[in-house]
Amino acid sequence: MSFFQLSMIAAVALLGPLLALPRKWHLPVVLGQLLAGIAIGRTGLGLVDSSDPTFTFVADVGFALVMFVAGTHVPVRDEAIRPALGGGALRAGIAAVLAAAVGIGIAFAFGTGHAPLYIVLLASSSAALVLPIVDSLRLRGPKVLTTTAQVAVADIACIVALPLAVDPPNAPRAAVGAAVVAACAAVLFFVLRWLERSGTRRRMHDVSEDRKFALELRIQLALLFGLSGLAVAGHVSIMLAGFSFGLVVAAVGEPRRLAHQLFAVSDGFLGPVFFVWLGASLDLRTLAGSPSMILLGICLGFGTLLVHGSLRLLGQPLPLAVLAASQLGVPVAAATIGSQLHLLEPGEAAAIIFGALISIGASTIAGSRAARTFTQPAPAPADKPSEGGPTVAA
Repeated sequence: MSFFQLSMIAAVALLGPLLALPRKWHLPVVLGQLLAGIAIGRTGLGLVDSSDPTFTFVADVGFALVMFVAGTHVPVRDEAIRPALGGGALRAGIAAVLAAAVGIGIAFAFGTGHAPLYIVLLASSSAALVLPIVDSLRLRGPKVLTTTAQVAVADIACIVALPLAVDPPNAPRAAVGAAVVAACAAVLFFVLRWLERSGTRRRMHDVSEDRKFALELRIQLALLFGLSGLAVAGHVSIMLAGFSFGLVVAAVGEPRRLAHQLFAVSDGFLGPVFFVWLGASLDLRTLAGSPSMILLGICLGFGTLLVHGSLRLLGQPLPLAVLAASQLGVPVAAATIGSQLHLLEPGEAAAIIFGALISIGASTIAGSRAARTFTQPAPAPADKPSEGGPTVAA
């Protein structure tokens, strides 16, 4: 991998913001970045090699940061969402039961033997996609809060379950690794909370801001990469490490300045590199040459909409039910892990991403329809917090 290739990757990744620019489309930035990777990778012009070790490692760093930022988007400190957790968890559980029936049926129909993986995919929701849509459209109300809680619960549960589902023979080893990562994340929560409450973090922030040390960013990245290394050593996806540490930071309270710095590092560079790499690693020519894989992607996409849309029978408005079906992190991780471990059929990774794109398209339309009913004026701005003070990562 050369600097010219890195420059090209950064340039083509601009397709993401370009497609997301029209606000009425409500398209996620990652969609354009995936398409850019497809265009210059194995499917398209072949200008980059997704198997290049340097490219792969930089993409893994971006993946860890993407999942970390997704974890910080879960509003765990928002008191308004806590009463809705019960209803949200119930809906997520019912969706999982429905996903089991549909996932087993799809696996049987296509003979892949990947029923556990399909169940996790069908039951998952993407907090990284849904929460920004809710914020940007200013969706409000008890039903929106319950949907937000449902998405958060489903996202966390499926991220934990994915490493176990993608490689069932090694599930016990993955379970131990996941438990170790979760335990370390819990320890980090108590340590970071003590530093926050004792005022140590604030004093460190003042010194860092005065001397331009960027200590908070350095420390957070060191902890994130350390947890990611532990996940790799325990044969667990770095997705779990990134997301769990993001939840820890969200629970403690992320300083606004740190949020800005992480946004620059993740969304400005390493995140786009990962999504371009993912698109470049997909061989859609294999998908195009296999009608069964195309049909599998369609079944996974519409199966997800069926599972989540069925919650309309429990009183959830259909636009919110379809919005909750939006997928990204779990399908991306499934395609990444499955491809790296050579566990998927030819074209199956592309089929998984295709199914996720179907859910993204449907959730985009659903978000626009939900905005007609659940949009309320933005609340009056609160007093401006201090630059280093903790705020909820939105």
